[in-house]
Amino acid sequence: MNSEPAKAAETETDDPMPPPRSRRGILVTFLDGLGARLAVMLAVALFPLLLIAILQSASVVREAQARSEAALMGETMRAVAGETRVIQHAQDAARVLANTVQPLVVNSDACAAWMKQIAGAFPYFSLVAFIPDSGKMTCSNTGKAYDFSGEDIFKRISDSKTMTFFVNRDAPVSGTSVLGIAEPVYNNRGIHIGVISISIPHTQLSLAEDGPKVAADRPLVIMTFDNEGTILTSSDGLGNTQAHLPADRSLKLLAGAGAVTFSGMSNSGNDRVYSVVELVPDELYALGSWPAQEASALSPFADVSPILFPALMWAASLLVAYFAMRKLVIGHVRKLSRAITSFATGSRIVGTFEFAAAPREIRDLAEAYDRMTETILHDEAELEDMVHHKEVLLREVHHRVKNNLQLIASIINMQMRQARTPEAKGLMKSLQERVISLATIHRGLYQTSGLTDIRARELLPDIVRQITRLATGPGRHIAVDCHVDDIHLTPDQAVPLSLLLTEAMTNAMKYASARDGAPKLEISLRALEGMQARLHVTNTVDPDAPRSDAAVDGTGLGSQLVNAFVQQLSGQLTIDAQETEYSLQADFVLRPLVESELRHEERLKSQQRETVSRG
Repeated sequence: MNSEPAKAAETETDDPMPPPRSRRGILVTFLDGLGARLAVMLAVALFPLLLIAILQSASVVREAQARSEAALMGETMRAVAGETRVIQHAQDAARVLANTVQPLVVNSDACAAWMKQIAGAFPYFSLVAFIPDSGKMTCSNTGKAYDFSGEDIFKRISDSKTMTFFVNRDAPVSGTSVLGIAEPVYNNRGIHIGVISISIPHTQLSLAEDGPKVAADRPLVIMTFDNEGTILTSSDGLGNTQAHLPADRSLKLLAGAGAVTFSGMSNSGNDRVYSVVELVPDELYALGSWPAQEASALSPFADVSPILFPALMWAASLLVAYFAMRKLVIGHVRKLSRAITSFATGSRIVGTFEFAAAPREIRDLAEAYDRMTETILHDEAELEDMVHHKEVLLREVHHRVKNNLQLIASIINMQMRQARTPEAKGLMKSLQERVISLATIHRGLYQTSGLTDIRARELLPDIVRQITRLATGPGRHIAVDCHVDDIHLTPDQAVPLSLLLTEAMTNAMKYASARDGAPKLEISLRALEGMQARLHVTNTVDPDAPRSDAAVDGTGLGSQLVNAFVQQLSGQLTIDAQETEYSLQADFVLRPLVESELRHEERLKSQQRETVSRG
């Protein structure tokens, strides 16, 4: 859309720069915007989908974890099948020997032969022996004698009344780390006489048929432990067992739980899946584990939290919707808003708008704004022409009034020359000065730059110069010091203030005198706080100086006029008469310029209505 060039320049404003906004203010502004509100609404609308996605993702992860735990249970049971058979063979052999060794304990050679026979049937047994309660072993498949009486392991197994499993990482007879199985032996009278001890090297257990298959992608670790939580064997070596154990569960508690699977953190800080299998009821258990992240690597996102991925998708949906809204709606609305704000603040430069890609509703709004600006610019142009004509006419009225007052002053001057008495001449002189002051005021009114507001700095100094010129001459000189602040007055205040200044200066000129040098007259109009203003007129007085006839025969009219003008200003008058100085001070409240503007607008509207009715 194209708009006509602006007919009025952008108005200047004297407003100070706004202070920088705080972070809280910026946040409130952002949340108050259309984009943020739409984003919040979309977030609420999509939140149920986010919950569903999170629940679905969590369900998939739980199912994958359950499948991984079930698979680990199967792998564990398959992996420990070989160890289980070896241990069960050792248990069976120990029970058989415990029931058959009693007649042979008195014959060391027969006992050793029987032990060798059993060991020959099971080549993975490193030691098969009967150890009496004294601890001095003489009956074994190795044919060697050894004294176990001072060792803690022997004390523990000899005190046990049931089958016992033990681990000896440095077995003195087998010469290696072994898993031991001890079965108590009783005589015919039920008296404990010793134990049958069978040792299986850990190397033989790890090489058992159907042992754990260590794969690069899913390294499986198998451990066996007893009901006290003592680790008996480990496929990864007994030295690495602590790193693979769960950090929050003890093996002793797992021993009574039966077959169970769970996931947890290991002592080394890794997530692992664990499976517990009961090998010998209430005696021997197997623990299988593998890394959790490897077991659940079903997709590239399986290792990510089930909440993170749906949350990212939800956030991405909000961002796409937000930027789409900015592209389709918010960007065009902001562009149109900036144009409307600029036009509303006084700028009359209407540019070209490109809303071809905008939605139809925004295009309609932009076209309506374009038509509105054209109408306003046209009406303002006509109004400015009318105001200009009215202003020219009003200035012409002031000019003619000033000329008429000057003419009256000239007539009074001619009449004053024909007066015969000094009293008549004095009265005419005073009247002439007041008429000339009124003429000066009207000249200032049509020469000032404003129509609804008048600058005191342009009006009052001219009145001071005019009155000073009338009151001084070749025989009398007065030093005048004038200071006027840049104050804007309404015409209703400018006229009585000018007349007040005229009367105050007239009286001051009449009574001004000085002991040394020329009399001094100080005039000031100051702007105070709270829309207050103060007019101050001060003149020097010499009490010993002879007074003029006008000063002696004063009528008091000047004082009456001063009081009347102060009342028109709704001000307060203060007079301070000292021996060498006389001062007059008038304090008044400045009226808002908007009152004058409103009255001026009302006059213009009334004139427009009269023009329309006449047309």
